[in-house]
Amino acid sequence: MLAHAPCPVLVVRPSGVISQVNGAAARLFPTAVPGALLDDTTPPWLAGGHRRLAVAAPAGDTGRSVRGRAAGRYFDAWPTPGEGGQIVWWLIDDTSDTRAAARSGDRSGELRAALHEDPERTAFLVSATSALLTTLNSDRCMEVGARLASGHLADGAVVVAPQEGDDFALAYGIDGAPAGHGTVSEDAVAGVPVLHEALHGFPPVTSHRIPPDRLPRWAVPPGFDGDVGSVRVVPLPGHGIPAGALILLHSDPDRPHGEHGENGEHGENGENGELFVRLFATRAGAALAAARIYARQSAITETLMRDLLPPHLHEVHGVDFAGGYRASGRAERIGGDFYAVHPGSDPEDESLAVLGDVCGKGLQAAVLTGKIRHTLQALLPLGDDHRRVLRMLNHTLLTDDGFATLVLASAVRRGDTVHLRLTGAGHPPPLVVRADGRVSEVATRGTLVGVLDEVEAETVPVRLAPGETCLLYSDGITEARGGPMGRAFFGEERLAAALAECARMPAEAVVAHVQMLATQWVGEGRHDDMALLAVTAPCDTTTTTARGPAPPAGASPHGPGGSAT
Repeated sequence: MLAHAPCPVLVVRPSGVISQVNGAAARLFPTAVPGALLDDTTPPWLAGGHRRLAVAAPAGDTGRSVRGRAAGRYFDAWPTPGEGGQIVWWLIDDTSDTRAAARSGDRSGELRAALHEDPERTAFLVSATSALLTTLNSDRCMEVGARLASGHLADGAVVVAPQEGDDFALAYGIDGAPAGHGTVSEDAVAGVPVLHEALHGFPPVTSHRIPPDRLPRWAVPPGFDGDVGSVRVVPLPGHGIPAGALILLHSDPDRPHGEHGENGEHGENGENGELFVRLFATRAGAALAAARIYARQSAITETLMRDLLPPHLHEVHGVDFAGGYRASGRAERIGGDFYAVHPGSDPEDESLAVLGDVCGKGLQAAVLTGKIRHTLQALLPLGDDHRRVLRMLNHTLLTDDGFATLVLASAVRRGDTVHLRLTGAGHPPPLVVRADGRVSEVATRGTLVGVLDEVEAETVPVRLAPGETCLLYSDGITEARGGPMGRAFFGEERLAAALAECARMPAEAVVAHVQMLATQWVGEGRHDDMALLAVTAPCDTTTTTARGPAPPAGASPHGPGGSAT
């Protein structure tokens, strides 16, 4: 039966000794005769497949086929059980299918064969993919790529990648170790053959050898020993656009790229060096593209978030302002509570302060917060008429399917007294602490903004003598659950008691004290967004500038007690 089989067939003992060979197999492997070792007479992909199968497979289970190249053709080798535990290998010629796929642009068959031929390289590609995707930092990803390429594909490697601006970033590697970073200009890149096209994706190029004498000094890793014998430029494909390029350098002009290390070439694997270089480049390019997309998204998020974060407040026209904010989620910096102060154009004009709480939590609430803040900014010319501002804001929110509670406070200093006008719209009423420690509630009431067709609100005037403070707060403070049993509200009484201890304190100290007590009350428990805004008549009657004193250099952006920026 074996003699008349239309394909090469080998019968091999578990030890790797060949026991039978048919004519087709003898023509394919002239030295594969009975009694010879499979390792000595056949390609590594077949011998290795038999060795793994003989060791790992249980009796009667011959496992999967292996695939590789022999005598210029591609074969699928299928194992079946033979007598006495032997394994019969049937080699099916797949060359025509592989070539047809290659002509159509599908090189999957060739890739599969190459991977089966060299398990060590396959393991390297797996570990390289893991290492490259471990970080989303572009510089680190470039460094990992250069280190891996120089340790497995060449003596030295340079990863060139676009960055913000006109220059390109560089990462160097020598013999599997990082060798530094750098930058290079667009003009310098244009002077290297193929590199400019590889980095820009037009005209499309594959990897190319270039003359070593055309390689500029910046493209040689610092510390590279000896002369450069051969150079190859390899594009790094990204997600639809080039992610960069890889420059591979060898000291030996005759060593193929993709063949590196103590073993040098590995039989027929030397012909597949270029293929493995491309496989590595595909993985490195995908990782670099992912890191660049992440960096771009992070920069956009940071820019947008900067406008959503509560501002750092200070003294304005002789009125002391301070704010504090703590988002509901431990990993979040923004949420549904907000505050802001809009200074008057001169000391005689009122400054408009606002503290609000929008429905929801997290990013969605922060987006609505941003809309409200921008709307209020646009309505500043009408800021002296609180109810008109609230009515116009109410009309805007009715179209946005969201609602909020607000307190508006217009403040101006006359002499040593701060005059306030307070208007609440569905919000907890402000508290005032007098210089002697008495705490009272400001009886301003109003309806939610963004719920009813018309918003109703009442404006109440308040005067603050030196050392007195008006505190605006969100219900995240009073409804914070905690205490000994972890279920009790912080409540209005505890807030008033905490505020009574803040008589004659600066605004920032008042916020820090209340915020500290509320945080201690909550402990590690869950809580809603918590916001505070203190308006204080300073004890010091010295007139300040319109913008107030700048924070001291090196001061924390959060201020004492963790007030949010």
